[in-house]
Amino acid sequence: TAREAEVLGEADVEVLQAASGDQALELLARQEVHLVFTDLRMPGMDGLELLRRVRADHPAVLVVMITAHGSEAAAVEAMKLGAYDYFAKPFEVEEVLAVAQRATAAVRLDLENRRLRAELALARHMVFRSPAMSRVAELVGRAAPRDVTVLITGESGTGKELVAEAIVAASRRAERPFLRFNCAALPAELAEAELFGHSVGAFTGATRARPGLFRQADGGTLLLDEVGELDPPIQAKLLRVLQTGEVKPLGEDRVLKVDVRLLAATHRDLQAEVAAGRFREDLFYRLHVVVVHLPPLRDRREDLDLLIDHFLSRFAARFGLPTPSLTPTARAELHSLEYRGNVRELQNLIERAVALSGDGPIESLEAGVAAPGAEGELGLKERVE
Repeated sequence: TAREAEVLGEADVEVLQAASGDQALELLARQEVHLVFTDLRMPGMDGLELLRRVRADHPAVLVVMITAHGSEAAAVEAMKLGAYDYFAKPFEVEEVLAVAQRATAAVRLDLENRRLRAELALARHMVFRSPAMSRVAELVGRAAPRDVTVLITGESGTGKELVAEAIVAASRRAERPFLRFNCAALPAELAEAELFGHSVGAFTGATRARPGLFRQADGGTLLLDEVGELDPPIQAKLLRVLQTGEVKPLGEDRVLKVDVRLLAATHRDLQAEVAAGRFREDLFYRLHVVVVHLPPLRDRREDLDLLIDHFLSRFAARFGLPTPSLTPTARAELHSLEYRGNVRELQNLIERAVALSGDGPIESLEAGVAAPGAEGELGLKERVE
């Protein structure tokens, strides 16, 4: 009622009101909501059905059931279905406030736990100790638990996909589908069909219908890698999905609702792409909600020795070898490189060196393990682009 909404507002709780269960579900699809108060008896969808739908589609949202006097059986059923709490009519407004405050505290604790899990997830996926990467971990920790679009930027080989995996691992959608799409991998028509789905005969070679990645990821997360490579017509369709939560498969007139958290990654400067007319400005701002920028390896050289030792151990274990050491000369060689290919380049150099290592320490990454001029000599200093 208006009185309860007023009291909650005075307690710094933002209140949204819905006249029915269907309206409540529409609000949940559009906005981040932490707590739902619902009456048991409502026209159309009743409170138990709304509870089932919320628990299925928004498992992190807490639901409090309001029942009539003498409806103890319904209250018990609501708790079995996962309700956070219940109380019976008539009730005092202070009762509502107390439940809201308890629920808010639980939500804050859950967010803090997820934030810490996100930072730990990134630490499990990536090796670092530099201040620059610590700031990345902190930002990932804050963004991961909230259902917000994240744009991950950085040069090729910096680990953008690993950041996406850490975000998903600490999100409320961690147990839901996580799909990835490389926007540079397919021509425009096939990319559109892959993302949004298509009917039989929608284009040449479409011999069977496909649901598309957005529908397959419904309830979960979709990573669009190299999003700056999307053609303008697909950019317009992507903007529609972000604005309305609707997809329209190729060759069909129907529009379908989806609930997908979008992560996007790019090595391009999207603002420069917008200025050049190659990327839609409105889509840029839809993606540019939370931006996680990964610094190149040359700007976080404090992490270099840590990464070198990590990859030495990792590839030695993979090849069933004792972990080799590096001579000071070999380590100095690694420190002298520019790493245009970033961490991926370092990883490939170490993998090759370990795979070809002998019994002693690795003496030179430039000459490989063969003596200079010997058959099979490898230039391990080649660039990994």
